[in-house]
Amino acid sequence: MRYLLKLSYDGTRYHGWQIQPNSMTVQGTLNEVLTNILEVPTETIGCGRTDTGVHALVFYAQFDYIKELEEKFIMRVNFLLPDDIRIHSMQKVRSDFNARFDAQSRSYEYVTNYTLNPFIAKYALLLHKKPNFAAMNQAALQLLKYKSFASFSKTGATNKTDFCNITEAEWREHEQGIWKFHITSDRFLRGMVRAIVGTLLNIGFEKITELDFIKIIEGNNRILAGESVAAHGLFLTNVQYATQKLNI
Repeated sequence: MRYLLKLSYDGTRYHGWQIQPNSMTVQGTLNEVLTNILEVPTETIGCGRTDTGVHALVFYAQFDYIKELEEKFIMRVNFLLPDDIRIHSMQKVRSDFNARFDAQSRSYEYVTNYTLNPFIAKYALLLHKKPNFAAMNQAALQLLKYKSFASFSKTGATNKTDFCNITEAEWREHEQGIWKFHITSDRFLRGMVRAIVGTLLNIGFEKITELDFIKIIEGNNRILAGESVAAHGLFLTNVQYATQKLNI
């Protein structure tokens, strides 16, 4: 039987989701706990990959097990997991379900703050002054007009394609001084969101224009775009699946 876990995690201490040799990862930590409880080697497949230091408010991971699992299984898993990883729910899914490839869209938020708020310092990029968010939003609309985003892909990444279908890209003020960049796409390239945010901030601080931003997108060259912003402000916030893919 295939089970799907809904979880969240604070990525501060982890080298991302995906297992890496000699590094502590969310996937490795979860696999170890599941193997311990189920008493058989258990490996998870995640809905995607988050880089070192990136957080997930919503994340999905699947695993297979031969027996029926009760709801109290979640309590047992959470008891053994560290406090910065939490399982919220579990459901059975079809045997051909794939948490990564069946995802229709993923949404991220990037958090910025320019008010010296000490309570979100660990989870927001501190800006030295307020940028022009209206200009940044106007430029962000250009992202919805293109499909190829090689200019925002991490150097050396081995992408099969640079094509992404972005359906949302907008800055919103959530409270005084705290602005979040919301972006949704069917897929993302490695480092893509942080590179886009860094480039949009260059517009907000009048280092480049919207026309420059268009030329960066069309140039399909990472060296043209701005610097990637720090990982600690980035959150995976939602993953959408087709209902029929979840139903047994």
